[in-house]
Amino acid sequence: MDTSGVVSAKELPLGLDASIEEEYASQSKLLQQFATISSVDKAWLFKSDDGNSSCAMFSVSQPNLLSNKKRTYILSSQVFKESNHSVNFQWAPFPIEMTGVSTIVPSPSGLKMLVVRNQEKGSPTQLEIWGASHLQKEIHVPNSVHGPVYTDGWFEGISWNSDETLIAYVAEEPSPSKPGFDKSGYKKGASSEKDYGSWKGQGDWEEDWGETYVGKRQPALFVLNIVSEEVHGIKGISKSLSVGQVVWSPTTNRVHQYLVFVGWSSNCGPLQSGRKLGIKYCYNRPCALYAARAPIFESDADALQTKDEVAKDLDPVVNLTQGISSAYFPRFSPDGRHLVFLSSKNAVDSGAHCATDSLHRMEWPTNGASHQSTRIVDVVPVVMFAEDGSFPGLYCSSILSKPWLSDGCTMIVPSYWRSTQVILSINVLSGKVSRISTTNSSSSWNVLALDGDHILAVSSSPIDPPQLKYGCPIEEVNASAGWGWIDISSPTSRYPEKVLSLLASLKFSVLKIPVSDASEENLTKGAKSPYEAIFVSSNTQKTGTCNPLIVVLHGGPHSVSLTSFSKSLAFLSSLGYSLLIVNYRGSLGFGEEALQSLPGKVGSQDVKDVLAAIDCAIEMGIADPSKIAVLGGSHGGFLTTHLIGQAPHRFVAAAARNPVCNLALMVGTTDIPDWCYVEAYGGEGKTYYTEAPSIEQLDIFHSKSPISHISKVKTPTLFLLGAQDLRVPVSNGLQYARALKEKGVEVKVIVFPDDVHGIDRPQSDFESFLNIGVWFKKYLL
Repeated sequence: MDTSGVVSAKELPLGLDASIEEEYASQSKLLQQFATISSVDKAWLFKSDDGNSSCAMFSVSQPNLLSNKKRTYILSSQVFKESNHSVNFQWAPFPIEMTGVSTIVPSPSGLKMLVVRNQEKGSPTQLEIWGASHLQKEIHVPNSVHGPVYTDGWFEGISWNSDETLIAYVAEEPSPSKPGFDKSGYKKGASSEKDYGSWKGQGDWEEDWGETYVGKRQPALFVLNIVSEEVHGIKGISKSLSVGQVVWSPTTNRVHQYLVFVGWSSNCGPLQSGRKLGIKYCYNRPCALYAARAPIFESDADALQTKDEVAKDLDPVVNLTQGISSAYFPRFSPDGRHLVFLSSKNAVDSGAHCATDSLHRMEWPTNGASHQSTRIVDVVPVVMFAEDGSFPGLYCSSILSKPWLSDGCTMIVPSYWRSTQVILSINVLSGKVSRISTTNSSSSWNVLALDGDHILAVSSSPIDPPQLKYGCPIEEVNASAGWGWIDISSPTSRYPEKVLSLLASLKFSVLKIPVSDASEENLTKGAKSPYEAIFVSSNTQKTGTCNPLIVVLHGGPHSVSLTSFSKSLAFLSSLGYSLLIVNYRGSLGFGEEALQSLPGKVGSQDVKDVLAAIDCAIEMGIADPSKIAVLGGSHGGFLTTHLIGQAPHRFVAAAARNPVCNLALMVGTTDIPDWCYVEAYGGEGKTYYTEAPSIEQLDIFHSKSPISHISKVKTPTLFLLGAQDLRVPVSNGLQYARALKEKGVEVKVIVFPDDVHGIDRPQSDFESFLNIGVWFKKYLL
């Protein structure tokens, strides 16, 4: 008998039979097609000397599965504006990979570029200044001056001054000296890392900012003089402040220049105890804008020397926003008269980790001297409730470093608008807010850069990969108001044919889901309003038949699933599943009343919302009640494990990524214990928060948790856990999974030893969604 095609059991990976391995092989080939899709992360536009064209530079990333890292490269294009109001992008033939580069920041003129290379632990940080054709400066900053430069997108702040001789940035403060030991015991004085006859001890433990910030103690502020190659720390900043998001104040005739930056106090724990609570995804950490005087450099031949200053002459570091509990993303208007900033004061004041934003401005003194007495003006206040179709409030996760149109008072920002992300124009003098991305589709948009009064943007949907767009005011073409958008053909949009073919067979829509308990008297108007679900399905489905449905639930809970392209979810759709992506009440983008309706009701209101969305899909005839699975991560995993306990007969399979399963266990191990109190108790949870919860509090936490319903669970469940997760430590998922095994429920657990909460390292993300695809195939198809 011919056995050449037979695989012996010994050759198969542990726990796999031949049919399952074949499924892994088949699905992995498809997933790789999606994994190769690149993402445009940033863009810059610079005017050419002739004034008729611009130079565009794009930072593009792509997963590198073999190295398990993100590959980043730069793609350039010349942008020509044609006489017929069209635009022509002439792309460079090949991209340039940025190997070993942590970040790049072009100067305002586009004539210079800072390249930051954070080296391995213990090695100097490398700062490079590039011109148009060559490397101009290479500066190695030793660890005795500072550690790695922050490039995290939150504390990160790198800013050129107006004459492009100074760069302000945020880097890790030098580590304090540690005790040394040798064969005789304690060694007096500092020991060298290369002293092989001794070793360094650990010294005192210090708080960090939690998830993704392990080993990073204190972000501090520095200024590089690119002429003298000197680096100086900014003096006078309290050691209790972690700083970030630095910008230079407008240049004046004064000798002194000022830096404006954000400061987060380390005393954000209970009773101002000095506890640093997790800051990743948490906008409820109090912060303020500060101003500090930059070091003075004066010209001496070709070098600039630091001028020694008497301490009594130094201006103090000034808190500019004492009247508000949150202020970040500072931006100066082009004329230097206004300082505009975003605030998450509703998140800080309520305790919710994220909430509706507000935009504010203050006058900046014409003499350039900072002071505390400037009045803060509300530009865009918090929107509590919005009628369907009207502006739901500001939800901004980022703002361009140069967000201004040529009038000097209009900002262009991205913001969540229910289940979509849109581009808004905001007049910071009048407060007028306009939606300028197209309203005739449900796609999501993001702004990449401004080119005068033109906008470079990217648009996508659950079934459309990212597409570059170029926008201009329609007044340039005709007398009507509004914006026109042109599709830009680019190398980044050359997607695999297999992917495009599969996506062409899909369709999506946004469903309005009525609130099932809207008759309750104590609900606010916003809490009674419909929420939304994004439905993705095949457009070739036969009438009367329904593909298996995966219910997808976002984390947070104060986050949102957008109508943007997700490689992972597009992969699942391409396997033959319909997706119901639910934005339950408490999600961002729907007004503050709807968001604040959830704290204190987790495990009940959000569960009801998901079940109501499923019922709505079934009633519409687009879902088969016998073929439904559920998938969620973090709070979405909390909902996933709640649903299979509270509605055990409704789901044939489940998958949970780093799920919150037991609040009573999580509260003592997470980097955000305050989250447990606020979500379990509501706003009053802020006052109950303690590092030593009472028996009564632990009982409430348990009663709100999925583990309280575990005796009813029957659904086969896949767990995907990051062993380095500080947000929802791995013990939470393992405890729940072991309890399910104990009662005979089919369980599969995969632990990624080096991953944090997001499980987003390329290999881990790939293996995670490959296993989700295979797991659901086993029970649904």
